[in-house]
Amino acid sequence: MPRQTTRSDARPARTLGPADEGSASLEFLVAGLILLVPIAYLAVVLGIVHTHALATQATARHVARAIAVASGPDAADGSAARIAQAIADEYGVEPGTIDLRVSCPGAGVCPRAGGLVTVTARTEVPLPLLPPVLGLDRWARVPVDAVAVQRMSRLWGTR
Repeated sequence: MPRQTTRSDARPARTLGPADEGSASLEFLVAGLILLVPIAYLAVVLGIVHTHALATQATARHVARAIAVASGPDAADGSAARIAQAIADEYGVEPGTIDLRVSCPGAGVCPRAGGLVTVTARTEVPLPLLPPVLGLDRWARVPVDAVAVQRMSRLWGTR
């Protein structure tokens, strides 16, 4: 007759210590907040800087083009001002925060027929949610520059 053995599948109950109870959810919340807040802030800052970069680049490019196709200096000034205002409105940038500079290589009148015109647009993007304590709002800015070069018509200013 075969010999029968009894096996017990019962395992001893494992008890958790008082330090292990409920700490996973607390750790998840704390670690989640510590990681999520900087990532969300970075996403907001990158969006704002990107918007200003697009506005600055569009301003430089379109103003250079407007100067090149204008009939003369007065028309170029008027077109440049209207274009800068329209682009600031389109991108939600405060008007007047984009500084425009027009220059021409070489000596003489700028712009001139047949020459090149260089438009430099420059702005500074303030980082959001920084208090004005200790001048944080003044030094926490991201500079954004854009340059556009356009060839002037040989008949510029003669129409």
